[in-house]
Amino acid sequence: MRLEQTMRWYGPDDLVSLSNIGQAGASGVVTSLHNIPNGAVWPVDDILARKVIIQKANLTWSVVESVNVHEDIKRRSGQYLDSIENYKQTLRNLSSCGIKTVCYNFMPVVDWTRTDLEYVLPNGARALRFDKTAFAAFDLFVLKRDTAEVDYSAADIKQAEAKFQSMTEKERGQLTQYIVAGLPGSTTEGSKSLEAFKAVLANYHDINRQSLKGNLLFFLNEIIPVADEVGIKMTIHPDDPPFSLLGLPRVVSNCDDLKDILGSIDSFSNSLCFCTGSFGARPDNDLPSMAAQFASKINFIHLRAVKIEKDGSFYEGNHLEGSVDMYKVMNILLEEQQKRTVPIPMRPDHGHKMLDDLSKKTNPGYSAIGRLKGLAELRGLELGILGSKGWS
Repeated sequence: MRLEQTMRWYGPDDLVSLSNIGQAGASGVVTSLHNIPNGAVWPVDDILARKVIIQKANLTWSVVESVNVHEDIKRRSGQYLDSIENYKQTLRNLSSCGIKTVCYNFMPVVDWTRTDLEYVLPNGARALRFDKTAFAAFDLFVLKRDTAEVDYSAADIKQAEAKFQSMTEKERGQLTQYIVAGLPGSTTEGSKSLEAFKAVLANYHDINRQSLKGNLLFFLNEIIPVADEVGIKMTIHPDDPPFSLLGLPRVVSNCDDLKDILGSIDSFSNSLCFCTGSFGARPDNDLPSMAAQFASKINFIHLRAVKIEKDGSFYEGNHLEGSVDMYKVMNILLEEQQKRTVPIPMRPDHGHKMLDDLSKKTNPGYSAIGRLKGLAELRGLELGILGSKGWS
C-alpha cells in the first residue's frame, strides 16, 4: 500500500490553486481555517464550507494543519481552561465533518523560524535558510533581549556583532520582519511590532523546558480522551528548528522528547507528525532510527531534506539530498504502511522557489513548482522501493 500523497493549501486566497495541487499528483489537501483566531471554536458550518470547496476540486481534506494551540495553554495561565474546552469542541466538530487527522505544535511564541526566505542557491533557485549568526545578531543587537548574552559564546557574540554592523537598515528590517512578523500558519497571537514581540517573550520568563513539557502533557491528558472518543488522530509536529530560540524552551526536538510525549498516554490518537526537515536540522538526530522506533505512532509525514552547515546553520536542500537519508527513511515508513489498512498521509515540504515561480508572489516555502518537483521525486522513490520489495 502506498502513502497518501497530499499538498498543503492555505485556502481560497492561496495563489497555488486546488487545480494546481491536483495536477501535481496529489489526491489530498492539508489545510486549516487560518481566519479563525487561536483558541476559538471552529464552527461546523465553516469546516463544511471549506470541505465542499476541496471536494469540488476532486480532492480530499486529509489533514488539518494546524489547529493551533493558544499561548495561554502553553503557559497554563490566563484563560487556558476555556481555550482547552474550545479545542475539544473543535475536535468534535471536525470529526462530525469526517476529518480525522489533526496536526499541531507546541512551539512557544514563534512557529517555524528562518532568517532568509530568498536564499539564492547556485542554480538560481531560492530556498529558506536559518543562519545562526544572523539570528544571534537579531537577538543581541536588534531585539536586545535581556540575558541574551548567556545563550551565546564569546565567539558567537563577536561574529553576531560583526554581522550586525555589516547590515544595512533595510537588511536589519527584513531580518526582523522574517522573525517577528510570523509566517503562514504561525501560532503567534498578537501584534507584529518589536516591542509587542518582546512583551510576548516576557510572558515566558518563568517557564523552562520542564515546565513547558509539563504543560504539554497536561494539554494531552485533557484532549486525547476526546480524540479517542471521536476517532481523531492528533499528530504533534516537531520544533523547527529543534533547539531553543530567544531563550524559549523547546520540547519536541529529539528522541527523548518523543519518548516522554508519546509514552505519556498509551493511545493511537497520541501520535506524531514525522517531519524529516525539522528533526533533520539537528546532527545528533538519527532519522532512520527515530522513524523505526516510533513508526507505529506516525500518523502524518512531512518529507524534506535540510543541508546542515559547519556552524549549525542550515537551508532547505533538494528533497532527496541534503543531510537526510531519505531512502532509508522512506523504506521504514513504507514498511510501516504495509502493516496498515489506511494510507498514512504524506506531503512534500518547503520546496524551492524556481522557474516561473521566481517572478511570482508566493507563500515562503510553498510555491507550486518546487513542491511539485519534490512530490514527483518522493513518489518516484516510493514506487521504486515498493517495486523492489514486491509490495503492492
